[in-house]
Amino acid sequence: MKAKAVLRLQFPSEKHLQIAFNALKPETDRPTTTRSKISLQKDGAFLVLEVEAQDTVALRATLNAYLRWTNSVANVLSVLEKNWQPL
Repeated sequence: MKAKAVLRLQFPSEKHLQIAFNALKPETDRPTTTRSKISLQKDGAFLVLEVEAQDTVALRATLNAYLRWTNSVANVLSVLEKNWQPL
């Protein structure tokens, strides 16, 4: 592997971290490409995403995909918390 990046994304709560981790974990178990390897871990309030790729193009593509998915999860959680009302 020629390119590597480590992202530490902080979440406001353990609940949000666990939801994001569970949503992204299946993607790491079955990667769509052989050009990059992805490791996903929890570290305190942080989601740690480690990406190793054959080249910077693959690294960028993988990072973009995971950041978009993470952002989508965060947006959904935000909307649900603002609009959720107990019965």
